[in-house]
Amino acid sequence: MSRLPGAGLFLVRDFRRFFAATVAGQLADRFVFLALPLVAILWLDAGEFEVGVLTAMTTAGSLLIGLPAGAWVDRWRKRPVLIGADLVRAVLLLVVPVAWWADALTIWLLFGVALAHGLATVLFDVGYTSYLPALVGREHLVEGNSKIAAARSAVSVGGPGAAGPLVAWLGAPLTLVASSAGLLLSALGMWGVGKPEPVVEATGDRRLMREIGEGLRFVLGHPLLRPMLFTDGVFSLFLVTYQTMLLVFLSRHVGLGSFGIGLTLSAMAGGGLAGALVARRVITRIGPGPAVCLAPLCTAPAAMFMPMTRAGWPLWLAMAGLALVSMGGVVRLIAQVGLQQTATPDRLLGRMSATVRFVQWGGMPLAGLLGGALGGLLGAPAVLWIGAAGMTAAFLPALLSPLRTTREMPTAVPKPR
Repeated sequence: MSRLPGAGLFLVRDFRRFFAATVAGQLADRFVFLALPLVAILWLDAGEFEVGVLTAMTTAGSLLIGLPAGAWVDRWRKRPVLIGADLVRAVLLLVVPVAWWADALTIWLLFGVALAHGLATVLFDVGYTSYLPALVGREHLVEGNSKIAAARSAVSVGGPGAAGPLVAWLGAPLTLVASSAGLLLSALGMWGVGKPEPVVEATGDRRLMREIGEGLRFVLGHPLLRPMLFTDGVFSLFLVTYQTMLLVFLSRHVGLGSFGIGLTLSAMAGGGLAGALVARRVITRIGPGPAVCLAPLCTAPAAMFMPMTRAGWPLWLAMAGLALVSMGGVVRLIAQVGLQQTATPDRLLGRMSATVRFVQWGGMPLAGLLGGALGGLLGAPAVLWIGAAGMTAAFLPALLSPLRTTREMPTAVPKPR
């Protein structure tokens, strides 16, 4: 796969199947993202703190098994991990509509499903990031990541727009049946990929803590991975704080129903699609390091437009602000993932990905609880202000790191410092 003309990776059958599986899985995720909290808000009359706890349960998997997951995935073939995680999540999501039908649905059951679903998602995401370099080759990672990001963003545009009416028509519990079907299609697509995976290297010492420590030392000692790790962690903390109260704000302060919320999230995702389409051009022009620093720094302040609707600012401007935030975030993500993948040797890809995810997602349960607690204490609009300010400030320290002058993807793995 050294040279790919014209349509590039879409000429490769295995990538097309992988791409189709990604679309199905992402559509399922979009339905879950909207339907699960709406089950709590609309069907169980959950308060702000309970919505925060639900967000915490959804993301707690990274905190609980984030680091071991990297060591486990580095020991295993990646594709079976992806297929198994999809199947487990598909079954879990069916628990909610079955419990609703049996009149046994409670907030505690919803917490349990969210936690178990999150644990399986950790394994899927770590395996996914580690599998792509083997599938497309390191020389095509920017193209592969850009196409995947474009697919995810496109689904994020259409997903909430489809999920909103679906929730209004079927109800949030039954919408999760559609999510389960999407995950089954994702597993089927992954199963159809035929390219053999590289043989997993056997090592003499397979002690879990030693392997986790090796991954941590590599990431924390790397001049590019380290600043990305810390800035990403801070950004994610404030992003989840913001997102935890966004649905509450739109539902209870702006007065939107399921369709309006879905439309707002679709507008936000439209910015992500635009970011995916321009990312390669931006990265080529200014370099991946500056893209990581500048893209979110220039766009995150627009998140402040949403709470300004309380002062009479139009909702369409707030929606445009969310789209701009999403656009900058996707450009950053494509540049960042490319740097992480090209700077890491194959045998450490799982542990690198897990370390990044542990920091990026490990604080999310705290952020969900913090967002819920602050929402109950200060109100949802104040939480949106706090989240927007934190997202804006998160990438200022990155400008003082070597990322600021990194104009090319690493061609060889540099020795950690």
